[in-house]
Amino acid sequence: MTFHTLNELIAEGVRGRYILVRSDLNVPLDGSTVTDDGRIKASLPVLTKLTDAGARVLVTAHLGRPKGAPEDKYSLKPAAARLAELAPFSVTLAGDTVGSSAKELAASLQDGQVLVLENVRFDARETSKDDAERGAFADELVALTAGNGAFVDDAFGAVHRKHASVYDVATRLPSYQGDLVHTEVEVLRKLTADTQRPYVVVLGGSKVSDKLAVIDNLIGKADTILVGGGMLFTFLAAEGHRVAGSLLEEDQIPVVQDYLKRAADAGTEFIVPTDVVVASKFAADADHETVPADGIEGSSFGAQGIGLDIGPDSAAAFADRIKGAKTVFWNGPMGVFEFEAFSGGTRAVAKALTEAEAFTVVGGGDSAAAVRTLGFADDQFGHISTGGGASLEYLEGKELPGLSVLDR
Repeated sequence: MTFHTLNELIAEGVRGRYILVRSDLNVPLDGSTVTDDGRIKASLPVLTKLTDAGARVLVTAHLGRPKGAPEDKYSLKPAAARLAELAPFSVTLAGDTVGSSAKELAASLQDGQVLVLENVRFDARETSKDDAERGAFADELVALTAGNGAFVDDAFGAVHRKHASVYDVATRLPSYQGDLVHTEVEVLRKLTADTQRPYVVVLGGSKVSDKLAVIDNLIGKADTILVGGGMLFTFLAAEGHRVAGSLLEEDQIPVVQDYLKRAADAGTEFIVPTDVVVASKFAADADHETVPADGIEGSSFGAQGIGLDIGPDSAAAFADRIKGAKTVFWNGPMGVFEFEAFSGGTRAVAKALTEAEAFTVVGGGDSAAAVRTLGFADDQFGHISTGGGASLEYLEGKELPGLSVLDR
């Protein structure tokens, strides 16, 4: 695929023009406090390029999953406030998306200023399955650009969505690929074509069902797949082990068994933990102990025991495989890293990535939040992706609507 780039747009001239930018401001909040501003910082370069060139920038973004109507807890106010703190340009937040506030503030916007429109998902048409409904909303967004606008997609975390602010506006305005999206796509190409080997994939997170398609597509392509997080217990069950009260998707056991067989035939090695940290309950202060992976029900907590992290032996084995790789993709924490007692596996994986002489990619919001929470800096990794879902769908081999509509 080839795309029109942001640099092409700036070369054409943007001073005095309205540029509609789809950014990713979908950040985690604690009340009204942004707890991880990584995506906001990642959105700054494109916005700065445009404002430095004299554009009048209209930013669309979403936060969370409101049900097509305004909800205070999903307002972009905290994200816009943090953007204003970080930005070298003026930032204003509209009180709505395409209503009177957005129209009035857009009309008064000056060269080099940014107006953030309120959460696009406050309008049910943004995510509608009906093309006409999405199109009508896109028309109202486009109308804010005053007839001489352009669209820049810089929200990789949303390119797998056929939403009005991602897909439909791109069919109505001259459309360009933002620098962030460009970087993400180039990184993913390195994970799918001419990949340097050994290629190690580390998969975690809670549910194996969320990763089935990417696992299916990686069999025969990755040399090794390391399995952690809540999904590991379905793998253990597929190997015939009992997992007590740990997270288990029983309906996926036959699927996982098939993957294990296919992988053996295709030259991809699955490595499942040999030891697990089991707790008495899901709590930061829960009693816990490390047991063999085939002895979870033999822990002090019996059938009520809950596996909350990979064990130290498994963490060390995972680290060795990572350090021996030339390419590493990591998606999903190894345990409940938010609780210090169950952060060891995730910490070990992150540390190994920083020490590996490899091209390393941290994919997904949970993984990115984990490395920052555990004290690692972004520049210790080859790349930290802003789009977990989009990354996975790309690795699954799916067409991403937000990219397909930019294809030239």
